[in-house]
This record gives sequence, C-alpha cells and structure tokens, in this order.
Amino acid sequence: MAEERALAALDASGLAYRIVRHPPVNSLEEAAAARGVDPAAVIKSIVVRRADDDYVFVLVPGDRTIAWPKLRALLGVSRLSMPDAAMARDVTGYERGTITPFGSTRAWPVIADERIQGRTVSIGGGAFGVSATVDGDELIKALDATVADVTE
Repeated sequence: MAEERALAALDASGLAYRIVRHPPVNSLEEAAAARGVDPAAVIKSIVVRRADDDYVFVLVPGDRTIAWPKLRALLGVSRLSMPDAAMARDVTGYERGTITPFGSTRAWPVIADERIQGRTVSIGGGAFGVSATVDGDELIKALDATVADVTE
C-alpha cells in the first residue's frame, strides 16, 4: 500500500522517473550498485522534528550526514531531533528505510542539500527495494524544496 501511495504521488508530480526494484541490501554501497548509481546519488529522506507536530524532510546524499548546526541555522531553531521509528511512521506513513516525501501522509516541508543539484539521483519509492531514479534539479522543483548546504 505504501509503495502504491508513493508511486501515485510520483505520477501526480509530473516528474520523469524510472523505478528500480532490487533485493534487500545491507549497505549504502550495495544500494548504490543495485540502483546503478554512485553512493552520493542515493538520496536519504530523513524526517527531522523541529517542534511538536512540526517536521521537515531533509534530503541528504548517501555519502553525507546532516550538519546539525547548519540545519538549525537554516530553520531558525535552537533544537532539532529525529523521531523514533514509530513516530516517523506516524508522521509520514512510511517505515524507516522506506521514507520518501512522495505520498507522505502529511506534506511536510522539504530541505534538499545543494549537492543534489545537477545530477541524477535515486530516492526511495515507499517500500524496501523500491527506488525512483530522477533528475536532481527536477526532484527539487517537484517537491518545492528549499536548497541549502545542510550536510557534511
């Protein structure tokens, strides 16, 4: 059901994409190889809590991590946290490891790390082993994402 919701949202976005399905993977390198992209092109969709019932999606290249001071400065808050797996599922409708802004149960704002621009990327498709290969610039546009340097 979650996969169908994500794919329907991808279709509705008008974004050109190619679905890639692969067996379970155990590392970023395996995921990249299965998807036919380099590790930096595997986009992690991370849910971040900025206040009660207030979350954002942060799109992070696979070979990078969130730079918390940069993200706090961008959002103008002094504290951010990551919800546990159950809360992440409650606020997105997706299990951790399958989270995508497409088809989320709530349309939280999206922050995209600037390194997503100008390249082909692979973002989760709402289920384990399902991803969508897309143009990074078009992904940012489709999600109306705020672009910033938010990783290290």
